Amino acid sequence: MSLSVKHLLGIRDLQRQDIELIFKTADQFKEVLQRPIKKVPTLRDTTIVNLFFENSTRTRISFELAEKRLGADTINFSASGSSVSKGETLIDTVNNILSMKVDMVVMRHSATGAPHFLARHINVPILNAGDGINEHPTQALLDSFSIREKLGGVEGKKIAICGDVMHSRVALSNIYCLKKLGAEVTVVGPPTLIPKYMAEALGVNVTYNLREALEWCDVANVLRIQLERQNTPLFSSLREYSLAYGINRELLDSLNKEIVIMHPGPINRGVELNSDAADSKQSIILNQVENGVAIRMAALYLLAGERKKMLETEN
Repeated sequence: MSLSVKHLLGIRDLQRQDIELIFKTADQFKEVLQRPIKKVPTLRDTTIVNLFFENSTRTRISFELAEKRLGADTINFSASGSSVSKGETLIDTVNNILSMKVDMVVMRHSATGAPHFLARHINVPILNAGDGINEHPTQALLDSFSIREKLGGVEGKKIAICGDVMHSRVALSNIYCLKKLGAEVTVVGPPTLIPKYMAEALGVNVTYNLREALEWCDVANVLRIQLERQNTPLFSSLREYSLAYGINRELLDSLNKEIVIMHPGPINRGVELNSDAADSKQSIILNQVENGVAIRMAALYLLAGERKKMLETEN
């Protein structure tokens, strides 16, 4: 079995069988990660460049660890301190790197569509690690994988995506992924942070009442407020936001059932999620981090397989 795509640019491009193949492959790699020796030589002699034009901690470390667990050689590129600051274009930067015989590119960029643009100009697999406010496919994959692991499956489950939906690439990728896997999705937050097109265009429920969403859902995936992407204030204050849309232990205990709490990180503790909720037994936030390595190992492995087939065809 193989992926139907040569690049992993977004969940929108994937078929359900692609997602299920990534999950099955991640299951195998998760077993590897439980061993005393956590490395396999699967991508030995493969060179991967982590091309990050935007700040990142968890995603970058997770990809680098996944690459090393697979035996790949890795190159870490940061835009700050590079020739990009001198005016070098994206294409020139990447072509210079590829001339050093790089086999795959993991890319994060603040501009929406940057990985898609690059995929039209270079002939190595590109894995999107987040582009603007568009998509973050591996985060959505690890989120759904974590739900599957916790609840036994995704189909038929009710997922509430809470918070700053408008500026979140995680939200969009999650909606695509969850819908493809047969889940029901509700987005909840202030009216100013939920795009008007959501319900009709993406087939999700929309509510502005947090308690209503939490009473309905099996899982709450909580998003942080992305102040760095907001040009104008979209709510009165962080304190007011926390009072209306923050999740704490008291709120969780008052529900008529126990729900699962998720967060893609980083958490703004005391704003969208209090520590007594983030660190509770209902939280699977650290499981998400652990599963991120297995999911990224699976994605890299499968894309490398597509690259190998492409080279064999050319030869």
